Amino acid sequence: MNPKELKEKLKATLLEARAISEVAEKDGNRDFTSDERQKVANLLEEAGKLKDQIKAAEGDEELRKSIQALGADFDMAAGGQKQQPRVPNGKGETLGEQFVNSSEFKDWMTRVAPSGHVPESAKGLHSPAVEFKSLFGRKTLITGDSDTSAGAFVQTDYTGIYEPLGRYPLTVRGLVSMRRTTSDLVEYVRQTTKVAQAAPVAEANVTTYAGGSTEVSGEKPEASMAWEKVTTDVKTIAVWIPATKRALSDAAQIRGIIDQELNADLEEEFEDQIVNGDGSSENFTGILNTSGILTQAWDTDILTTIRKARTAIQTTGRSNPTALVINPADAETIDLLKDDQGRYYYGGPAEGGVMRVWRVPVVESETIAEGTGLMGDFRKAVVWDREQASLQVSDSHEDFFIRNMVAFLAEMRAAFGVIRPAAFCEITLTNGS
Repeated sequence: MNPKELKEKLKATLLEARAISEVAEKDGNRDFTSDERQKVANLLEEAGKLKDQIKAAEGDEELRKSIQALGADFDMAAGGQKQQPRVPNGKGETLGEQFVNSSEFKDWMTRVAPSGHVPESAKGLHSPAVEFKSLFGRKTLITGDSDTSAGAFVQTDYTGIYEPLGRYPLTVRGLVSMRRTTSDLVEYVRQTTKVAQAAPVAEANVTTYAGGSTEVSGEKPEASMAWEKVTTDVKTIAVWIPATKRALSDAAQIRGIIDQELNADLEEEFEDQIVNGDGSSENFTGILNTSGILTQAWDTDILTTIRKARTAIQTTGRSNPTALVINPADAETIDLLKDDQGRYYYGGPAEGGVMRVWRVPVVESETIAEGTGLMGDFRKAVVWDREQASLQVSDSHEDFFIRNMVAFLAEMRAAFGVIRPAAFCEITLTNGS
């Protein structure tokens, strides 16, 4: 296809993608469905390919025009040459003759081929630039740096690539239990005392036990246990950002970028709250600040310390740990551990698969501080989702209406609780002495 046909096809492709977007906007600025998202992605991919084809086709067209212009003095149809184009430099030399007869070229040939012949093994040869007189008898240097020269024809290549600053991977939320709630208050019952009175019992030998030395009552021990009711509030995490209507109209990507950034910030804050929330004001009570979790102090070395934490969870918390959450810097320390012969304990840089310490999977997270580890049965921590992350757009904030501005507001509502605190252990991974 020629450039015109390609441009028409590109236009139709972009219009089709825009039509899908407009449908979502008319439906209350909802998110794309999975089918719509896939279709838009395919259309944009096709548009990118068409753009490359247009660029190539237009380049070919310019080359054809240049060939025709340069061949004006040649018999192109017959394949025969009429006459070489000459430049009126006073010597009647062609451009090629001027080049090989120039002092710059001769000096260069003397250096690279003293015998007059360039050896076949020579590679990477680059001759010097040779300036020519123009038709008007003056030097002209065509450069891409000037808007009055070749630079006037150079068009900026807008790739459409957007590269964000990046965020740390969210890994902890995928470990905990997820449930739904339709209330603003979540209540659950947690056992505080377990039955521990079972004992062997001898058979009774009297019908009425009077306490005699030879009497056996045969009475079975009575059990006891205790519970506590725990209540946790559904809390809101939110963030907003202003934007001008013009920016939204001029940059097709900006709406998606805003959505992506705001939602990513919500998720990042929520993961931090799950681990570190201090319970004050509107903060969640995170695992590390939950009353009743176990602690393991530094003991000998990092591996010994982690192993003792696992023992505590099994014997005191009566749980099997599902993960060890540590900072990437601490994960690096473990990876680089070597024995007395200089061999890596964990296989070295060629080792693949999930990292494990004492058979417990290791999860790296920047949410947890360097020098602190969190091991536990993360199924005993629960997120109750009240309202998934949502995005609203409005111009009713302050004087935004008269300033043609809008506010993007992203928020989520959820509750969080640790239903068995002793199933978790905070570990000190460094020697503080």
